[in-house]
Amino acid sequence: MKIISNYIDGKLQPAISGQYLDVYDPSKGSVYAQAPDSGIQDVEDATYAAQNAFEKWAATSIDERHKYLIKIADLIENKLNELAMAESIDNGKPLWLAKKVDIPRASANFRYFANAITQFSSEAHDMGGTGINYTLREPIGVAGCISPWNLPLYLFTWKIAPALAAGNTVVAKPSEVTPMTAYLLSEICMEVGLPAGVLNIVHGLGHKVGAAITEHKKIKAISFTGSTRVGAEIAKTAAPMFKKISLEMGGKNPNIIFADCNYDKMLATTLRSSFANQGQICLCGSRIFVERTIYERFKNDFIKKTKELKVGPPLDAATKVGAVVSKPHFEKILSYIKLAKEEGGNILCGGKKAALNGGHKNGWYIYPTIIENLKYDCRTNQEEIFGPVVTIMPFDTEEEVLKYANSTQYGLSATLWTENLSRAHKLAKEIDAGIIWINTWLMRDLRTPFGGVKNSGVGREGGFEALRFFTEPKNVCIAY
Repeated sequence: MKIISNYIDGKLQPAISGQYLDVYDPSKGSVYAQAPDSGIQDVEDATYAAQNAFEKWAATSIDERHKYLIKIADLIENKLNELAMAESIDNGKPLWLAKKVDIPRASANFRYFANAITQFSSEAHDMGGTGINYTLREPIGVAGCISPWNLPLYLFTWKIAPALAAGNTVVAKPSEVTPMTAYLLSEICMEVGLPAGVLNIVHGLGHKVGAAITEHKKIKAISFTGSTRVGAEIAKTAAPMFKKISLEMGGKNPNIIFADCNYDKMLATTLRSSFANQGQICLCGSRIFVERTIYERFKNDFIKKTKELKVGPPLDAATKVGAVVSKPHFEKILSYIKLAKEEGGNILCGGKKAALNGGHKNGWYIYPTIIENLKYDCRTNQEEIFGPVVTIMPFDTEEEVLKYANSTQYGLSATLWTENLSRAHKLAKEIDAGIIWINTWLMRDLRTPFGGVKNSGVGREGGFEALRFFTEPKNVCIAY
């Protein structure tokens, strides 16, 4: 049994309560580790440590902060195999995926923001000979970072790296469902000699640790990724306290396929955008709209390719779809498949638990599922399922598919497949989403703003947007 510790004031330590939470291996459905069941006092201690460290860290030169973040990036790269194995066991995702995407991206986050802070500049305005205005960008203080379970280290570092680069100290909460790589990051920070209190990681339940971070008067900003429900609770608490808030929440993303697309590229990418990470990516295209003239062809090819995806143990190199993250989430996904049937949906493939043998017989596996014959505005097509489940339906006109695409409460991302340049630009402007991919999916550039509209989010992460969020602008005016 592996025992995880909090990382507070540069030291590893248990929760003050002495209590622990069970951590499950989703591939086996069994407990393999325990994480601290922390509470208000643990957050208080972490915040106190962060406050004490802030003044010195904020005064540290950009060059020095750059060096610390680069050292962390290097160690993450050096520990790729260890971290990927931990992520795969903790989350249920295929090991090859963690090696290819999750851990390299975590390293890239630190490396990118280590360099970005050296290029982060402010503005000056000449007042025509009477004076000059210039803007300072100053760190906020203690920042609270709360991250989800689907891309544990990837999204954890996406928040921490810019906060630290900008000169803030951090109190961070990883998901209690997938805490292992955050714990290993604690060890990495100790190994590189990150000053005590600069980063503090407190493990525990959202309604205890997350709430305590959100409510703490000395924590000046909250960066959160997770469900819309929890994001709304955070906003309800943090907004009256006038904290800066960045909320990246749910998605029900449309994947719009026109007949003039590059068909082979579209089919291969749509398979990935539907079922990557067991569909547990907020950017997955879970609603697939296909121009009627190619609908039957697409349906048949898509079903065939989906059935070829191997559902299996995450550590098996041949596995394409691993286990979903937890038993409650497993049951939620199956409940939505049941709902789809009640709403008149036709299950074209999947739609049930995948039964594995041996040590994985109790794991939480679901066959990748394709559903058709649903109305665009039914619950299955409106609510976020966050699993290996997609719906498909035909459309005839741009106006029709635009109506379908914009019909949900969400607006995170959308994918368009067309070789018609005018159509691509027109629909990209008209779709209510923060991110539009044209003839690709999940092609990321860390310099670009990331986030959604409507119930998908408030604010933007990434690039200089993140550094602006984690700093306060101060105008200085000088008269000649």
